[in-house]
Amino acid sequence: MTFNDNVRIDTSKVSKRGGAKRGGIIAGGGIGIVAILLAIGSQVLGVNLNGFAPAVNQALGAGSALSEPASGELEGCASGADANTDVECRMAAASDSLDRYWQSQVGNYRAPAPVVLFSGQTQSACGAASAATGPFYCPADEAIYIDVAFFDTLTQDYGASNGSLSQMYVLAHEWGHHISNLIGSLQSVGRESGPASGSVRLELQADCFAGAWVQSASTVTDDQGVPFLKPVTQQEIADAMSAAAAVGDDHIMESAGVGVNPERFTHGTSEQRQRWFQTGFTQGPTACGTFDVPASQL
Repeated sequence: MTFNDNVRIDTSKVSKRGGAKRGGIIAGGGIGIVAILLAIGSQVLGVNLNGFAPAVNQALGAGSALSEPASGELEGCASGADANTDVECRMAAASDSLDRYWQSQVGNYRAPAPVVLFSGQTQSACGAASAATGPFYCPADEAIYIDVAFFDTLTQDYGASNGSLSQMYVLAHEWGHHISNLIGSLQSVGRESGPASGSVRLELQADCFAGAWVQSASTVTDDQGVPFLKPVTQQEIADAMSAAAAVGDDHIMESAGVGVNPERFTHGTSEQRQRWFQTGFTQGPTACGTFDVPASQL
């Protein structure tokens, strides 16, 4: 999606961290858009990866010997024109829009605290974050962690579009996990896997919430009443759909060169992820009750 050039961005919802040095053994944690693409292939092959556990189990956190740089403000991201040319500014502008949208949708809403843009490695209350974990939401500190280099991986290795809405879908999905946390859905998820597991339902709900925001994004305004985003186009929807398809369990397993095993699903198929995004887009957030439908309707 394209931001209106003159919209003003509140960057206070985003912080930026540089790389961090390893200081010992790192225990990964968190839930990502795929909780690391490579982890799916590794899990299927029988490798135990901490970073692939559902978010509710990561809320306990894990110790990590990581030298953490201080967080800083995101600079040079004042307007929609900046967001249209810079990926970090795009994350800041989308965060501002998402926050304002969900304020109007959820009672007793509170924003994630905050969206952390990092490079290399950083520390979360759920353990270490790195390029290996991919974008994720940590319920223990209610923060979203994104290394924007992930977008290149998503495009180059998994065939997703590099369009702006493809990128913002990732952020909107992680914000959806925060909404699931606020409304209590996340707390019902355990470590189980399978086509109707709680973890699959959680991921599909986040996709649905992302679609709901996209549908209304062009109506969300800054403090001066300027809409953040121009109306979405069919090509931009296709960009988001390509990202959703790229992170389906079946697609990742096929990309890893192993057979598709539904009993190891934790995120849903490409078709399911696209369909639930479209459900949110066409019907809004009240249609995102993935925990309330039978397995046959997931």
